[in-house]
Amino acid sequence: MLLAIDVGNTNLTLGLYQGDQLGPHWRLATDHARMPDEYGLQFLGLLQHVGHSPADLEGVCLASVVPPLTGRIIQACREYLHQEPLVVEAGIRTGIRIRYEDPRQVGADRVADAVAVYHLYGGPACIIDFGTATTFNALTRKGDYLGGAITAGLGLAAEALFQRAAKLPRIDIQRPPSVIGRNTTHAMQSGLLFGYVAMTEGMVDRFRAELGKDMKVIATGGWAELIARETPVIDILAPWLTLDGLRILWKLNRP
Repeated sequence: MLLAIDVGNTNLTLGLYQGDQLGPHWRLATDHARMPDEYGLQFLGLLQHVGHSPADLEGVCLASVVPPLTGRIIQACREYLHQEPLVVEAGIRTGIRIRYEDPRQVGADRVADAVAVYHLYGGPACIIDFGTATTFNALTRKGDYLGGAITAGLGLAAEALFQRAAKLPRIDIQRPPSVIGRNTTHAMQSGLLFGYVAMTEGMVDRFRAELGKDMKVIATGGWAELIARETPVIDILAPWLTLDGLRILWKLNRP
């Protein structure tokens, strides 16, 4: 059994794999102040909750875009799970070619997403991760990761409006009754949700112009389902795509 761990700026996602099948999986809030012992006890608790123990694990694969937490998670895995995690970083086998000017600058989650899409769906593809940041990633038919585009995520944009505009409230991000909001909350919900939908559609058109008409669009991340309900341009909704990529990377690199 494999434990896949994806450490993001907002969420920490974990999944247990039996072979290629994703079993119990969790999405937790990332706590930047938590210490290795706290993470270790949390991991033990999740395993025990579903009837497993560290002895059931064959390995752990870790992707992290939060450098201060990476070492703490590794220490927690060593001391509480008795596993040396495979960390997604430069030098591991991926099965794809990273064509970024400096491959070390590509986030581990973006690498895992591209690996999952190439092995599960093939290219060419535009991979959109609606997380803390919204990233658009380009994958060619031959498995070349070209790069992409990065902008602020939906939650980050909403928080920026609250923080920087004195009269705008903090809101829940959800679909408003109509595009034309008739109160401030609905107007903000409309601008955020439908603005990101329009951005998604426009970026997909621009990526397709460079990657080809047969380009697939795969969406993942915490806001992906909300966006996907409002546009036909997303072909595949894959909420646990990064974990699938970690599973594949572990198989490619396991001892």
